[in-house]
Amino acid sequence: MGPHQLGPVDSTASDRASRSWWDSDAQAYHDEHGAYLGVDRRGGDFVWCPENLHEADIGLLGDVEGRTVLEIGCGSAPCSRWLAAHGAHPVGVDLSRGMLGRGVAAMTDDDRPVPLVQATAEHLPFADESFDLVCSAFGAVPFVSDSARVMAEAARVLRPGGRWVFAVNHPMRWMFPDDPGPAGLTVAIPYFNRTPYVERDEDGEISYVEHHRTMGDRVREIRAAGLVLDDVVEPEWPEDFDQEWGQWSPLRGAFFPGTAIFCCRKPE
Repeated sequence: MGPHQLGPVDSTASDRASRSWWDSDAQAYHDEHGAYLGVDRRGGDFVWCPENLHEADIGLLGDVEGRTVLEIGCGSAPCSRWLAAHGAHPVGVDLSRGMLGRGVAAMTDDDRPVPLVQATAEHLPFADESFDLVCSAFGAVPFVSDSARVMAEAARVLRPGGRWVFAVNHPMRWMFPDDPGPAGLTVAIPYFNRTPYVERDEDGEISYVEHHRTMGDRVREIRAAGLVLDDVVEPEWPEDFDQEWGQWSPLRGAFFPGTAIFCCRKPE
């Protein structure tokens, strides 16, 4: 992992960096990962993580037919499109206009296009108790300065009894370099170092940022939002699955988890 910012990176700086990064990277990102995510597949696909865990197989959201669903950090929205194809009524929200535009283009042939909204996850433009389910597959949560606010916003827009399920980098991955090979097996950064990871452009402006929270931090954020944590899924690397995704690889996946999926619900 590269250099860390000396000091906090606030919401404004994080939003600016993420919007710019994903707008400019949208094409390259889809060239590399679009097929895996099912972006151009009719009706999309719902892949939770680089470990190839599909919602169709694991059913973390339960029965989605007829349910209103908000996807936070939807990117080009293959997950929301999959939900629509399976009878749900999803809405996708993302900070990046470039990623949302790619999603609009991809759903041209879908039977049920999905409404997409440009907004930040820290300030969701929806009324209280608007959705039966809220989900996020590596969207928004690691990139915002105040992830506790995202938890509170998810809880706010959920109806009582609704689920909030989100996937993020497993917190322990923070300790290791972003390298899929042997170099990525050596601890380099303290687990408890919450200093954000940043990259800067030629002018010294922050162009990319990720924020680290420990496993305990995540649990406390969820509980502070008034939610119940039912499960944490740590997907094992599938046997005979050899596709790498950035730092995710069969080598590293054999030793420690790369993803944590937090399954929460709002009390009745």
